[in-house]
Amino acid sequence: MNSVAAIEQTAGRGAARAARRRLNRPQPGASGSSTAWGADRRPSWLSYVLLGLVLLISAYPLWFAVLLASSDAATIARNPIPSLIPQGRLLENIGRVISSDINFWPALWNSILVAVITAASVVIFSTLAGYSFAKLNFRGRGPLLVFVIATMAVPTQLGIVPLFIVMSKLGWVGQLQAVIVPGMVTAFGVFWMTQYLRDALPYELIEAARVDGCSMIRTFWHVALPAARPAAAMLALFTFVGSWTNFFWPFIVLGPTNPTLPVALQLLQASYFKDYSLIMAGVVVATIPLLLVFVVAGRHLVAGIMQGAVKG
Repeated sequence: MNSVAAIEQTAGRGAARAARRRLNRPQPGASGSSTAWGADRRPSWLSYVLLGLVLLISAYPLWFAVLLASSDAATIARNPIPSLIPQGRLLENIGRVISSDINFWPALWNSILVAVITAASVVIFSTLAGYSFAKLNFRGRGPLLVFVIATMAVPTQLGIVPLFIVMSKLGWVGQLQAVIVPGMVTAFGVFWMTQYLRDALPYELIEAARVDGCSMIRTFWHVALPAARPAAAMLALFTFVGSWTNFFWPFIVLGPTNPTLPVALQLLQASYFKDYSLIMAGVVVATIPLLLVFVVAGRHLVAGIMQGAVKG
């Protein structure tokens, strides 16, 4: 109780009452404390019900696409809202998408190439910039960071015309580098890594590495980059998803001659008659790689979110 008395003296009676309640609270792992706070605490049934509802609402659009993709055009025309049970034509419609004249496999390869290169470059360049803004002292650091953050307020559509003119001058219209190069670093990535490294990387580690003889680049590679791994994994996932689903800029600069997968799937509805079962089958095929990425890297995504939440 001495500590409580000291808290009452220095911080007041309210803080002392809160400290007394914390002392009287059962500790995790103690006998008879199965409902204690901490690791032994279990969510209530209401939490599971709410999480289940959120899961159903989030998954329904994808399930709706699967239902339409498993049907045929005549059935959808008669009943636009299908039953909750698939109709059994999913594989047939996926085969029609792959064998159609939209150049499915080249478009899929283009999407993989653009998404992987963009995600890797955004992580590397954003971590470099974030490390510089968070841990290095140089003139103009604050105003430069404010300028980078301010660019996030500019709508993407405003920069489309000058960006297209630049790509045209370079002769990159219709080529993948016109999509890859403008997305190699983002203001959000720089801001995200700056905020994360500011708390996650202590100055003592950097100074110890410099005392041991590490150069600036080796300090970044062996000290800063491992410390930034959870946030970098999360940034890579978000960038991959954003690049994979990006339609606006690839549709303008690539066109139908060398498309990514979203641009190619748009060609499925270019004819007078729109076969929605075929279009939804293409949507399902385009979603499968994203689901695989989330399954493989989901653990890193959760770790990054939790570490960011604890540090915040």
